[in-house]
Amino acid sequence: MSRRGLKYWAIFKTQLINGFAYPGDLLARSLSIIIFLWVFLFLWRTTYRAVGQERIAGLSLRDTLWYLMLAETIVLSKPRLSSTIAEAVRDGSIAYLLNKPYNFLLYQLSVGLGDSILRLAFNALAGGLLVGLTVGPPPPLWGWPLTLVTVIAAWLIDFCIAATIGLTAFVTEDVAAFEWIYQKVTFILGGLLIPLDFFPAWLQAVAQALPFAYTVYGPARLFVEPDGGRFVTLLLTQGAWLAALGMLLALLYRKGVTWLTINGG
Repeated sequence: MSRRGLKYWAIFKTQLINGFAYPGDLLARSLSIIIFLWVFLFLWRTTYRAVGQERIAGLSLRDTLWYLMLAETIVLSKPRLSSTIAEAVRDGSIAYLLNKPYNFLLYQLSVGLGDSILRLAFNALAGGLLVGLTVGPPPPLWGWPLTLVTVIAAWLIDFCIAATIGLTAFVTEDVAAFEWIYQKVTFILGGLLIPLDFFPAWLQAVAQALPFAYTVYGPARLFVEPDGGRFVTLLLTQGAWLAALGMLLALLYRKGVTWLTINGG
């Protein structure tokens, strides 16, 4: 690993270690996923009984609940950086941070991932115990490492979107409206509330043409139906979106830094 890479690895490890200092906070946050999944359990049990079929769009009740467990885990664990970055822009602290011997965005990413890994473990454990006890065992173990790779890729895509939203504070100052819109779009087109398989074909096509499906639906669907071909296709698509969104973020970041320099930051 390069010297530069070691710097961000150290930031990541420090944040990860700091997280162990507050296990109570992690456990308290894990209660959220239990509440959400408990509601989903009764909702989807009723739905499957009403339909009178063991499978809907190829998914059993067990598949659906394990899908929702991972979908909720991804969203509840991911770094929430829009507000952090926007606040640094608004209060001017970004000018101070830019003078540090690290890239501002890579620093935020390292900190965010350090926080998220622990949340992922606690949320997956809490949610997995509930779902396992109520609908049956999890999907095959061999698919878990593949899923984890796509979850990390999903977080990177989400980081690019969230950081882009945060940097719009250079222009708009308040980014709450953009955060709200992104959250709601992820709920629906990302497949957080309902697997995209249950959507009409035209809406599935729309959702899968956008990046949001690859931050939630893609990894969660791979988790319940692991397959080498699906994994490769998903990872390539995530890589393409990551490249496109990363370039957009880099462009916006450079423009923001230039604007800050011109205006005396």
